Amino acid sequence: MKIPKEENFTPLIDRIKRLEALNALSKHECIVQGVLDAIDANELEVHASLPSVNNMIQYLGYARETFAKAYRDLIAHGVVESKNRKGYFVVSNNTQMKQKVAVVLYAYDTFQDTLVSELRANLPEEVSVDLFFHHNNMETFEDIFNRIQGRYTVYIVAPIENKPSIQLLQSIPSSKLLIIDRLLDLGEEYSYVAQEFEKSTYQVFEQLYPKIKKYEDVIFYFREHTAEPNEIKNAFLKFLKKYKIKGHIEKQYHAGELQQGKLYFTIHNPELYQMLKEVLQKGWELGDDLGILSHNDDVIKEIISGGITTFSTSFSEIGKEAAKFVLDREFVKMIVPTTLADRNSV
Repeated sequence: MKIPKEENFTPLIDRIKRLEALNALSKHECIVQGVLDAIDANELEVHASLPSVNNMIQYLGYARETFAKAYRDLIAHGVVESKNRKGYFVVSNNTQMKQKVAVVLYAYDTFQDTLVSELRANLPEEVSVDLFFHHNNMETFEDIFNRIQGRYTVYIVAPIENKPSIQLLQSIPSSKLLIIDRLLDLGEEYSYVAQEFEKSTYQVFEQLYPKIKKYEDVIFYFREHTAEPNEIKNAFLKFLKKYKIKGHIEKQYHAGELQQGKLYFTIHNPELYQMLKEVLQKGWELGDDLGILSHNDDVIKEIISGGITTFSTSFSEIGKEAAKFVLDREFVKMIVPTTLADRNSV
């Protein structure tokens, strides 16, 4: 039997084969999700025909009943229709009838909780949201996607910034993927709601300069090769050089090493809380005896130790925009501003 030449089904077949290679879906689920993804990517438009069951058998080699069941599911989904003796045709591009959202983040933290809470608060109750954490580990990142790809209508992802991550994310139709938190530009057709680090961090240091200059030394605890943004380190070093401020970078804080007359800056919350414990034990006053600066604001930092000076993007705003993307699927490229909360600790 010859396969008809009038239709180009190569993009659809390629999608189904990629889903099959993940070993996460049954064959019939690969067909259903492949068709839905092709519709989302505008590779199958309304009124477009689908391969016949006989042709699908030639393309993929699955059992006849596997294709028949997949097509029945697509008909029940409301996106495909069977026309007597003419075959199967796309009748709707509404693939969002059952919304299921996967949110893939770096790790759990209070500010991430703010993002997810705002996302859920702005979605209807019938939309389910599942959380996954990759901890900036590429092996974990790949494992998560092998398990979840093809099972969700929308993917909201805080990405790892490397080539394998880009290739993996570009396998998802742009209409189903939103990059959040870190800016990873996958191309013109992909959306993001992210923060910018280097320029905004430098501006924060400039705003704080009248306070910073009173300290004899500024220590930034920064971990290389982690989720902590290198752009913040670059801004810190640039600021020290331009304003001739004495300061340096240490890998991590060790209990007992705080000294009066110095300013300490950390991104890592557990480290911050250990530092505040030491300050309390020694009876020192933040902003007078020494200073502490933190990244990523939350309610705890507003009230603990009289208020910790922070600079942060609005994770609440990221959550709201993510919910909007889930509901509307409208293309968006947004940098959420970073703001300084100048409190008593510097």
